Amino acid sequence: MHFLEQTTQDLRNFVSALKPAQTSGNAQRYPKLTVITPSYNQASFLERTILSVLNQGYPNLEYIIVDGGSNDGSVEVIKKYEKYLSWWVSEKDRGQVHAINKALERATGEYISFQNSDDVYFPGTFSRFGEAALKYPVDILYGDLYMITTDDEVTEILKTTSYNFDCQILEGMQIHNQSLFFRRSLVEKYGMFDESFRFAFDYDFITRYTSHKSTTTKKIDGLGGALRVHAEAKSSTIATTIGREEHARVQKLYISTNTVLNKIKYLWCRVRKIAYFILRFDIQYIRFRLSR
Repeated sequence: MHFLEQTTQDLRNFVSALKPAQTSGNAQRYPKLTVITPSYNQASFLERTILSVLNQGYPNLEYIIVDGGSNDGSVEVIKKYEKYLSWWVSEKDRGQVHAINKALERATGEYISFQNSDDVYFPGTFSRFGEAALKYPVDILYGDLYMITTDDEVTEILKTTSYNFDCQILEGMQIHNQSLFFRRSLVEKYGMFDESFRFAFDYDFITRYTSHKSTTTKKIDGLGGALRVHAEAKSSTIATTIGREEHARVQKLYISTNTVLNKIKYLWCRVRKIAYFILRFDIQYIRFRLSR
């Protein structure tokens, strides 16, 4: 069986229903994790997002859902799982970024993650996060990004490499929010998410946080989240217009004015990415990317 087909089966089973939580006597062993889901009129996907969080069975979880006043049945979905939530609200807001910032004001976890109401986490991601957080005392932990369809078919995987700030500026997103965990202290030091961005707010805050040399990062194998591709997703509607403009706005703040140097660094980023997978003997992924 092709690995994408197996991954699809695993994901569909994982988000099909609420699984009984495994009891643990050492809940405080792992750092407290706050997961935030901003939501607006995504009732057809929201339940699977919620299940992808709750079915992780993470023992030290604070789960917050901020809905923007949906009228499509989303509130009924949220109420179905209300007893598992630390806090939720459904009220008119100023959009996705404002919703996340409202949750950040209430977050008490040592680490924070956020998953949009049409995206999901993959099985085992939180347990791997917890173990990694104990082993690597860094500011940002992150993993790989999958692409899924409206019925949870896994169509693609985009593996990430170790983080490099120059590559973040010259190539674009090196870390994806679907598999991102960051310390709450970064928000306290460098500010909340910028509401002036409609699309590239994640690119902005990751770039802003990592522009400080004291911020540490670590790529962790086994951390996975999925971006759902569908007609109403922002990645489908404004990525090539507003998204491109906002990315350029962020890059302008940090990019060197030396165009020759930028070209050399960009070429180095491309070679670095290929070398990363070759040195790890990840032949399967290299073949997969070459086949696309």
